[in-house]
Formats: sequence, structure tokens, C-alpha cells
Amino acid sequence: DTEGLLRIKEENQKHYRRAQRHQEKKEKIQRHNRKLGDLVEKKTYDLKTQYEHLANLRRTHILELTSVIFPIEEVKTSLRDPADVSSESDNAMTSSTVSKLAEARRTTYLSGRWVCDDHNGDTSISITGPWIILPNNGDYSAYYNWVEEKKTTQGPDMEHNNPAHTISAALCYATQLVNTLSLILDVNLPKKLCNRQVKTHQGNHEFCGENLSRHRFTRAVKKLNANILHLCFSQHVNLDLLHPLHTLRNLMYLVSPDTESLGR
Repeated sequence: DTEGLLRIKEENQKHYRRAQRHQEKKEKIQRHNRKLGDLVEKKTYDLKTQYEHLANLRRTHILELTSVIFPIEEVKTSLRDPADVSSESDNAMTSSTVSKLAEARRTTYLSGRWVCDDHNGDTSISITGPWIILPNNGDYSAYYNWVEEKKTTQGPDMEHNNPAHTISAALCYATQLVNTLSLILDVNLPKKLCNRQVKTHQGNHEFCGENLSRHRFTRAVKKLNANILHLCFSQHVNLDLLHPLHTLRNLMYLVSPDTESLGR
């Protein structure tokens, strides 16, 4: 029994010395983890600072780009509200007629369905200049109507103020701006749209260089609108301001100085 007791005491001492070594290793690992934690915290702070600096640089470049090269502005039209006209008349129209006219003025028949648009008829959105505008309600039917008329009409087109020309130019500039913004913001676009006047395996630029059919034109517009919305979502633009058909208005909200997360 005495010999067995001695053996147990020796084993207990070995276990005790091993426990001490393990405790020292544990404390060493804890000190190492604390150092790593402090380092990670410092690196995280530095990374956040760099992200903020990068966001400010992106924001500055975008505001320069959209103020010097691609200014986007709201262009007021001279149309008057039916209620204003009726107030100056001899009260020939009833209030129900005025309200129906106002409602009709906010409604557009677009691609086989009626679309409600509070801005319809009030404004247009211009890009690169007040003469290159897009209808605010997203109705670009003037373009493919003009293309269909060109197929049946011989001779050169002498209408320099043709709305189809301004629609094509505005969409072309919008595509170029969106592709440039995706590079600055480092955001991959879901749809591929070419903005260069070159021949590729997919053809020319979607909006310039040739008269597009209605199917190709509407398909390209949908791709452009999808890219714009994707950029708006990535920059946390207020969703209440966006409309899937408002091409330039969505872009205007995206690059607005009021967009707090622009550059993130």
C-alpha cells in the first residue's frame, strides 16, 4: 500500500507539472489572441477609414462627371394643369370633369397597358444639355414609330428636331454614363450594353448607328433600366423615389449630391 501510494503521488506530481505547462501555454495563447484582436481592430478601423476615403473619392469623381460631362437636369414644360385652366374659365367644367382630366393627364398607355405617372406631362429629363431629353414617363414609342415610318418613306430625313433623334442620343449618353459609373463604383452590371460605335459580334451600339426595330429597341431599354436600378440599389437610393420605367430620373436620383451612400 505504501509503494502504491508513492506511485500515485509521483503520477500526481507529473500531472501537476503538466497542468502548469498547459496553463502557461494557455496564458501565452490568450496573450497572442489579445494582440491579434488589437491588430485586427486596428486593421478594421484602417480599412473602414480607407473605404470612407475611397467613397469620398468616388463621390467627387461622379459629381464632377455629372456636372461637367453628363449633367442631368429636370426640364419644365409649359403644359398647364386642367384645374388651373378651369379656374380662369367661366366655370363651364364641373369639378368631376377637372378631376377626370387631371387623372387622365397622369396616365399613359405604354406597351399595351395603362401606367400611372404623377410626373406625366409636367417635366422631361435632359442629359448633357437641355436639347437632349427623354419623356419622363418612359414612353419612347416616338423612336420605333419613326423607324417604321422611315421604312415606308423614301428620301433623307430632314427633321433635325425629330424626337426619335433626341431619344436615341439621350439613351446613348445614359448607357455611356452607366458604364462609366459601374467602373468608378466597382459594381458589376447585370446586363451588358455596348456604348462604343464599333462593330462587335453582337452588332453596333444598341442605340446609335442604325435604326433599331421595336423589339430590339425595347429590349435594349429594359437592359439599360435594369442596370440603372442595380446601381441605385447598390448605392442605397431611396426606393420610394425609383420607378422601373424612368430611365434618366432614376439616374438623376443616383448621382444626386443628396444620395448619402453614393460611392459606397
